[in-house]
Amino acid sequence: MNAVTVRPPADAMSVHLFRRPIHPELIETLARREVRRDDYVLTVRITPSGHAISWQAGEVYLTELTAARGQPLPGRGRVWRHRFGGEQTDAFRASPVVSYQMSAQAETLPPALFARIHEELLADGRKRGFLHLLHPHHRFGLSPLGFVTADARPGCLVINAFHTFPADCTLLKTQTLIERV
Repeated sequence: MNAVTVRPPADAMSVHLFRRPIHPELIETLARREVRRDDYVLTVRITPSGHAISWQAGEVYLTELTAARGQPLPGRGRVWRHRFGGEQTDAFRASPVVSYQMSAQAETLPPALFARIHEELLADGRKRGFLHLLHPHHRFGLSPLGFVTADARPGCLVINAFHTFPADCTLLKTQTLIERV
């Protein structure tokens, strides 16, 4: 029998940035995808609490991670941590030529609107990007989902991540921009 993965409550979530890789044993990975380009490697992991996105170009390494309160994470290499709530933005100059910017937002919605947005994300995720469904907390409920898109443009990479928390009718969103300046 497969173990059911439980998504933590949305109000316990935060987003972290590290300037180093995070050991895979610290991250429960439900699904993984890697994209290799001439000048970087992007690894996206869907986790019970959202995502772990790693970007490496030569000696520059960035890891963006959504985590629940109490999840053990290293202190070494952490640039910052922000709790979800309202909109949070931050930026980090990873090297003289690499810039990182992030925006994170939590939205708690009325149940009918949440269900409609959840279905739109599910439909969009089936057409593009990286989609993973977790098991619902009860058999007739919506399955929490993680949906990540990455769009490469000249000199930059734009990553959008959406994570639904049906028990809370909450949507967590992050948008990340990694630029070579």
